[in-house]
Amino acid sequence: MSFNTFGHMFRVTTFGESHGPAIGCVVDGCPPRIPLTENDIQPFLDKRRPGQSRHTTQRQEPDSVRILSGVFTDEATGKQVTTGAPIALIIQNEDARSKDYSDIKDKYRPAHADYTYDVKYGIRDYRGGGRQSARETATRVAAGAIARKIVPGMNVRGALVQMGKRTIDRTRWDWAEVDKNPFFCPDGKTAVELADYLDGVRKSGSSVGAVIEIVADGVPAGLGAPIYGKLDGDLAAAMMGINAVKGVEIGAGFGAAALSGEENADDMRMGNDGKPRFLSNNAGGILGGISTGQSVVVRFAVKPTSSILTPRRTVDRYGNETEIVTKGRHDPCVGIRAVPIGEAMVACVIADHYLRQRAQMGAGPSWPFERLVPPI
Repeated sequence: MSFNTFGHMFRVTTFGESHGPAIGCVVDGCPPRIPLTENDIQPFLDKRRPGQSRHTTQRQEPDSVRILSGVFTDEATGKQVTTGAPIALIIQNEDARSKDYSDIKDKYRPAHADYTYDVKYGIRDYRGGGRQSARETATRVAAGAIARKIVPGMNVRGALVQMGKRTIDRTRWDWAEVDKNPFFCPDGKTAVELADYLDGVRKSGSSVGAVIEIVADGVPAGLGAPIYGKLDGDLAAAMMGINAVKGVEIGAGFGAAALSGEENADDMRMGNDGKPRFLSNNAGGILGGISTGQSVVVRFAVKPTSSILTPRRTVDRYGNETEIVTKGRHDPCVGIRAVPIGEAMVACVIADHYLRQRAQMGAGPSWPFERLVPPI
C-alpha cells in the first residue's frame, strides 16, 4: 500500500492499523533547535482522544505518545530540542476489541471503504477497518503539534459549526465556548441542544454528519504558489484526506456563487502599519493560491458514520446479498473528533508551505513595497 506520506518540505509518513499493536508517524523536514517534548504533543492528542463523553466512541485509548528519535538535549539551555533528523512518534493501541467485528468480516458496510479496499488489494483488515480506520488520524494530530511550532505566531483553531441539519448562530460565536462542551461548538446555546439531539441519534442506532471550520491566524502573506502548488489546493487535498470527508470550501466557498462581484470582492485600504489591509475575507485568506496575510478559513463536511446498528442491505465478498448490522463502539457523529484532526492537517500544510517559502525566497520582506521603497 503506497501513498502514506504527505507534504514536501515538511513530510509526514504514518503507519499502523486500528487493531494492530501500535500506530505512529515519522516527521521529516522539521528544522533543528525547536524545543519539543511529549508534553508539547500530548494536549492535542488528548483533545482528539476517544471515550471522553457519551457522544463519542467508548474505546478507551490513552493515546500516550513517545518520541523515539529526532530530539536531543541542548547543553546550552538544558532543553530537549529537534536535531533536524526524522522525528519518529509512536502511540500504543491498548483497547482494541477485534471480536466485535467477527460477524462482518466477509460483509461490506455500505458507505464504508470495505468494498473498495477489498477490490483494490484483494485483502482487507476487517478489525476496526485496519488502515482505513480513523484511528490512524491520531498520528496526524501528533504531527500537527510539531507543525504548529514551525510558523512563528500562527494559531490554528477549529470548531463544529453544523451537526446534521442543525447549524450554529454565528452572532453567538465565542472561541472560549469551544473548550467548554464536548462538541467543540463555539455557540454555547446550540451546544446544549446538540447534546439532546445526538443522544436521540445514538439511541436510535443511527449516525449523523457535521461541518467543521478551521481558522488559522497569524499566517504570513506570500505562502503558496501558482499553478500547481496553491495553498488552498493543498489544504483542500489535506482535508479530503481525512476519513469521511466529502466536501471542502475555502472562505465563502460555495456561498460565493450567490454573491455579486461587489459583494464578493475583499476591498483593500492601507493600514496604520503601512501595509495593505482587507475589509472582508470572502477569499478565506488566499488569493491566486497565495496567502494574503488574513486568517486562512477552511470548512469541510463529514458524512455520517457508516458503522451503525440499523440493518442495511449489502453484499459479501462472495457475491451473496445479505444484511449488515455493525456492533461495537462507534462515534454517532465522527465529525466531533474531526475538529482536532482538521486543525492538525491545516497546521501541517501551512508549515510545509512556510518551509517551501523559506527555501525559495529566503526570510526577506513579505510584500513588494518593502522591496521597492528605499529607506528614509
